[in-house]
Amino acid sequence: MSEQKTYLELSEGDSGSHKFYEVIVNDTEVSIRYGRIGDRGQTKVSTFATPEKALAEASKKINEKKRKGYELAVMGERQKRSVTRRSGAIAESYNQSRKGRRSPIIQAPVVWRFDTGASALGIYIKDDLCFVGNQAGKISAITHDGKVQIQYKLPDGVKCILADDDWLYAGCDDGNVYDLSGKLPRVAYAIADNVDIFWIDVKDGILAVSDAAGYVTVINHEDESQWSKKSAGDRGWMVRCDEIGVYHGYNNGVTMYDWEDGTEIWSHQVNGLVGFGWQEESSIFASTTTGNVHRFSKKGDVEAVYRCDAYLCSCATAENGKYVFAGDTYGAIYCFNEAGDRLWKLDSGCGASQSMQFFKDHLYIVTHLGYLACIDASEAAILAAQSGTVTETVNIKASTLEDILPSATVETTSDSSQGILVECFQDGSKLRIRVISDGYNQNWKVQFPRDIREAGARYLVDEIRESSNGSFYRTFGDIKRLV
Repeated sequence: MSEQKTYLELSEGDSGSHKFYEVIVNDTEVSIRYGRIGDRGQTKVSTFATPEKALAEASKKINEKKRKGYELAVMGERQKRSVTRRSGAIAESYNQSRKGRRSPIIQAPVVWRFDTGASALGIYIKDDLCFVGNQAGKISAITHDGKVQIQYKLPDGVKCILADDDWLYAGCDDGNVYDLSGKLPRVAYAIADNVDIFWIDVKDGILAVSDAAGYVTVINHEDESQWSKKSAGDRGWMVRCDEIGVYHGYNNGVTMYDWEDGTEIWSHQVNGLVGFGWQEESSIFASTTTGNVHRFSKKGDVEAVYRCDAYLCSCATAENGKYVFAGDTYGAIYCFNEAGDRLWKLDSGCGASQSMQFFKDHLYIVTHLGYLACIDASEAAILAAQSGTVTETVNIKASTLEDILPSATVETTSDSSQGILVECFQDGSKLRIRVISDGYNQNWKVQFPRDIREAGARYLVDEIRESSNGSFYRTFGDIKRLV
């Protein structure tokens, strides 16, 4: 039997969907590839008992897509829709500012740096590993002493990396948020094609997204929109969440919304575009293009303003805001005490810091030149640097590790004793997941990767954990299909 291929596209102009769906039937095997036009996309392969059953399944999938507006198309005729690349403007500003600098500033004590090969925005630092994600879609995990341990390759640029308890997520320019908590990256949330993601945060399995148009949108554990609000400005680079609210920074403002229903709690105008922000238990920090970091209490009070010398790309704090850090387009790093007094300003030598995080006396930055750099921010190291003494920076060699790719295929097993059993069932037009192992509430839904759900299928997962609000379950670790 010869291979049969059907290629469909759904393109609704600049503000609508822009995606493809390809079905290939080869004897008893059906391969489905889907995603945004111009991307590699995700692939799912299924095997059926006979060629006739394979054809019937393929026809069913194709007809479903046609009913949703997909049409037959020629691959390559439509071009990939452009997405926002923050690093272009940063690079131009950095180059001009370096030329215009009247006098050099003191070199920061950079312990080591790792060249990712492309402009980097994603960063997350934990006890054992430092994660960096770049605009080529590559994520590397490096030990604190500079050894590359893991390397992922996602389909498009990595905008951000963040943790929600033990779960680790990466938001990408392909519109997907990937869960990196198992052996393979899985699509945890598929955001609408017309949303140009700037930044994300996840709290207890609930996703908040800020975008280019100035909207903030909250999406639940079943990938369904709960509410969406348009801010007074555009280009929402900052979103942070806690159990009370969503804190949104955009062009000329910062607003807090109620976590449950999106009611506006408070709002403050600031001068300039809010770049990246940071949060501590009781405070929110917003860096701006006018060179200030604004500190607000989570009740909405203005607490402090930390004044820098140039366009700020990012900010971060030590625990509880004891120290406040910021990075500008010159490549300079600033440190302030809690009251707002500037303690030091040093040159990273690695480019403009597009994101940063402080961890155990070290400041980690990712830059528009593609570096993840570890800066010793201890008092002794800073004093030594200010007197002209810094140790030589270690340049970490490029990794030879094989890239770990996202996948919509699932390892199979016949041993039902190794894990917790869940099943996929049809609920109206939705495919849902419930736990069928003993000891769990079978009325609760389970957060589970959408692209591997298949009605009637049963899966074994490493762990099932209750959400903090006690209304649904979350899978953690690896997933296998029971056969």
